[in-house]
Amino acid sequence: MSDENLPYSERPQWADVTPIPQDDGPNPLVPIAYSNDYKDTMDYFRALIRCNEKSARALELTADIIEMNPAHYTVWGYRQDVLFSLGADLHKELDFIDSIASEQAKNYQVWHHRQVVVDKLGEYERELPFINGILEEDSKNYQAWSYRQWVVQRFGLFDKEMSYTDDLLVFDIRNNSAWNYRHFIFSSSPRTSEEIEKEIDFAKHKVELVPNNPSSWSYLEAMLKKDNRPLKDAEPFLQSLRAKGVQSPHLLSFFIDMYEQEAKVNGQAINSEALQMCDDLAERWDVIRQNYWRFRKSNLEQPCK
Repeated sequence: MSDENLPYSERPQWADVTPIPQDDGPNPLVPIAYSNDYKDTMDYFRALIRCNEKSARALELTADIIEMNPAHYTVWGYRQDVLFSLGADLHKELDFIDSIASEQAKNYQVWHHRQVVVDKLGEYERELPFINGILEEDSKNYQAWSYRQWVVQRFGLFDKEMSYTDDLLVFDIRNNSAWNYRHFIFSSSPRTSEEIEKEIDFAKHKVELVPNNPSSWSYLEAMLKKDNRPLKDAEPFLQSLRAKGVQSPHLLSFFIDMYEQEAKVNGQAINSEALQMCDDLAERWDVIRQNYWRFRKSNLEQPCK
């Protein structure tokens, strides 16, 4: 049997280390039933921490623990210290992270460790292809999107990201993560009114394609606000959808928001159509949230302050 298949307590190269067992106190209430392999490995990990050993075998040991428990943030942190102390090959470390991420794509510690390593390395060439591969498996992986934002900011890679979201939204127009990321990219630098108008048209087109997609509506509203424009500027578009017979709770909700904003700005009573739309939503188009729409109506009936 090779040494790597032996418990650490039976490996000759670890004979100089005195393992430190976990101490849960004299009367642990609910002790965790760790496997023997995990207990053995962690006993040696505690010993290394105590003496602050930074060595190749420390990397080996932390890798074994990560394989068993990839969420162990203390082990990841110690591994970083060892890597940087030894001046280890960080490209090989990215290979290691790749292997872990393939099975642990939503594990925060994996992504944070990669961020620390890439920041130290100062190279980004592997990162977007790596993230793309993860997102192809799960297009709404929060950790992957957060890391992508960091990579793009860290290395100034904004230029092609709008077209990237174009492709994603063609594939899945309801991908709210892609919409959110598009807003992040678009907001990363000052924009002219012409650029914002183009984004407004983009959002309108997506709304026309799928009127029941809330992400498109949210993006449209966000772009109007970004240009300090009232929601009423979208009224011709809303009326055109209405004329086409579009029946969407998001269309009615946008109308209500528009009427409410207009009433507050002008200090006048809400347009009665907004109250009727609340009834329509509660009774027909968004029944699952009928209590919300009744509450909303009662608020709209109050005098504007």
